[in-house]
Amino acid sequence: MRPQFVLFGDSITARSFGDGGWGASLVQRYSRKADVVLRGYGGYNTRWALFLLPHIFPLESLKQPSVVTVFFGANDAALLGRSNERQHVPLTEYMANLHQIITHLKKCSSSMLIMLITPPPVDEKGRKQYARSLVLAHPRLLATYGENAVDLPERTNEVAGAYAKSCLEVASEASIPVVDLWSRMQETPEWQHKYLSDGLHLTPDGNAIVFEEVLKILNARGLNFSDIPDDFPHHSIIDARDPQKAFHGRE
Repeated sequence: MRPQFVLFGDSITARSFGDGGWGASLVQRYSRKADVVLRGYGGYNTRWALFLLPHIFPLESLKQPSVVTVFFGANDAALLGRSNERQHVPLTEYMANLHQIITHLKKCSSSMLIMLITPPPVDEKGRKQYARSLVLAHPRLLATYGENAVDLPERTNEVAGAYAKSCLEVASEASIPVVDLWSRMQETPEWQHKYLSDGLHLTPDGNAIVFEEVLKILNARGLNFSDIPDDFPHHSIIDARDPQKAFHGRE
């Protein structure tokens, strides 16, 4: 009875059900209207996400999601030769992987609304401060990653921007909507502190931007919460003397 919205992505999606998270805001907005399902996997890139597709979105499923958000790229954009290089995915492969994800989802359902979300901008100073705090808390990381763990950024905003641009290109080629988070956040002065908690992950204000932009696409595609019927009658129309009338035909 209820449409299903699946949020598919990395840690920025995984954290979206936390306090002030964009996923939690969708749950609240679509309460009694749709099931918002979290499928976020911290540290994953698009290469590893491909292995998840048949398990999360089986082609043979009788009930397919109505909406899927695809939010990868922050880890793909990790730099080679730095502490998180194992997550790096070359730009051309990143684009190919996004196309493969989209193709699989379109095979699941021709009516599914698929939307891409670009990686957010990166505050390199914030990432450096975060790396230093980790090393102070866990000195063994310095032995594992060397001085580069704190002296060189493992991500840059310029490279994140290249991946965001590629995400936009894929969305255009696939004729699906996209949230240009990289550009949208940088429209605000002092975005580094307002929208990012550690130079990469989102603050409540950053989450609010994602929620707002996703909502715009949902509204434009006829999925405004007010247009989706409640799963069951509002209590105000239930006759206490004959409650069955309100549920007639919904069994």
